[in-house]
Amino acid sequence: QVQLAESGGGSVQAGGSLRLSCAASGSIISINYMNWYRQAPGKQRELVAGITSGGSTNYADSVKGRFSISRENAKNTVTLQMNSLKPEDTAVYYCNARVFTRWGTPVSDYWGQGTQVTVSS
Repeated sequence: QVQLAESGGGSVQAGGSLRLSCAASGSIISINYMNWYRQAPGKQRELVAGITSGGSTNYADSVKGRFSISRENAKNTVTLQMNSLKPEDTAVYYCNARVFTRWGTPVSDYWGQGTQVTVSS
């Protein structure tokens, strides 16, 4: 069993910054990659940023240049630094990880409970 614990959500004015963190715990052999998704009311969940165990990163076009994802492998944590926030960034942000938990079994995806980010104008 694997749990993802998210923190750092909150409310901020446009142009401000927030930092989200996600820590994975449980029966973990290795984590292939960790991602941040977000979902606004009435919208589909979308990928915001991702990072592999080797440090390769990927960003949605809408956040490129404003958000930065990093990973601390030894602690199985991922951080999303969000700068120059806009009202359209308002959403529930979810941590996602692809985890290898047991020898002889496929990797599995796990999700955090979500943390609210609200950006006001």
